Amino acid sequence: MDLTYTDEQKRFRQEVRSWMEQHVPKAPLTSFDASREGFEAHREWERTLSEGRWGMVTWPESYGGRGLDLIQWLIFEEEYYRAGAPLRVNQNGIFLLGPTLMEYGTDEQRSRFLTAMASGDEIWAQAWSEPQAGSDLAAVKSTATRDGNDYVLKGHKIWSSRAVFADWAFGLFRTDPGSQRHKGLSLIFFKLDAPGVRTQAIAQIDGETGFAEIFLEDVRVPAFNRLGPEGEGWSICMATAGFERGLMLRSPARFQVAARKLVELYKAHEAEIEPGVRDAVVRCAMDADAYALSIYSTASRLRAGGHIGAEASTNKIFWSEMDIVLHKTALAILGARAELLRSAPAAGDVGKWLDGYFFSLAGPIYAGSNEIQRNIIAERLLGLPRA
Repeated sequence: MDLTYTDEQKRFRQEVRSWMEQHVPKAPLTSFDASREGFEAHREWERTLSEGRWGMVTWPESYGGRGLDLIQWLIFEEEYYRAGAPLRVNQNGIFLLGPTLMEYGTDEQRSRFLTAMASGDEIWAQAWSEPQAGSDLAAVKSTATRDGNDYVLKGHKIWSSRAVFADWAFGLFRTDPGSQRHKGLSLIFFKLDAPGVRTQAIAQIDGETGFAEIFLEDVRVPAFNRLGPEGEGWSICMATAGFERGLMLRSPARFQVAARKLVELYKAHEAEIEPGVRDAVVRCAMDADAYALSIYSTASRLRAGGHIGAEASTNKIFWSEMDIVLHKTALAILGARAELLRSAPAAGDVGKWLDGYFFSLAGPIYAGSNEIQRNIIAERLLGLPRA
């Protein structure tokens, strides 16, 4: 692979770097899962990005973007993480639903939702999983019954990221009451403050409210809020899952920056740790770069007209398991101090590694559990028979 950047790409990198140096908050923002205040602070950051037209650089200018290609997006992400910019509170919208809307939405839907999404004016939650349909998404039971120009939603969603404070959610509903499994499903948007919607926070292991249950009781939404043809929700959701697993949700820059910090941590403690830890640090650094090369390859293929397919499952397994190993290695270097929570007076920067480790444990579960991903690889990539 030729990773020689063009002069135009180098100029773009410098433009991003310069803007970030001028605009990234000097002090870290309060977590967007910790409180409404932290959530709204991150919304304001999204608006700041939008003012500079950095909200989603690959989108057309008419929707608040810059019309750039995926290689430029990767460059943007590298500079974004290098600058220590805040995490994206609207990642469910801009990285997952946004690309899907671009592909399957009508012109009217794109005009209605994408600009507000890129600006941070409307923050989105993902409402797929249900108490009896987590990794087995085809088992959803929530219904959407057509009533004239509306749908009436009923059901119970769970593990909905950002749903405590978000404005909208996109969910999978059964629009054909006689259907089973993958058939008869539709992807529908609904406002989280609509009559009949009730959210209940679910505390994470660190006590923050990153997830919520959503209860829907006769929630009326216009048919305009259905994405794609009725009954085609499964294939549309699988396209969204491809973006989630294979490309945009977990930028390689995120792991490359973490790996560089891990190397710095190792150097600071090298004299006091077991010799074998060095091998783990080197492996993490190599894996982070390998993942980046893989994503550059995927981006190049998409730019040439290709598509994300079942191979997205291999990426998802790789980055989720790499993230755990990376943080476990950091905790091994820190020893007993690794157990200090971020709020502990003596924690310093140590608590960030523990927070990262807690979050990494969810990686093999969300975006489709890794057990399911291995089944997909076995059946669709390797052609093995179903067990």
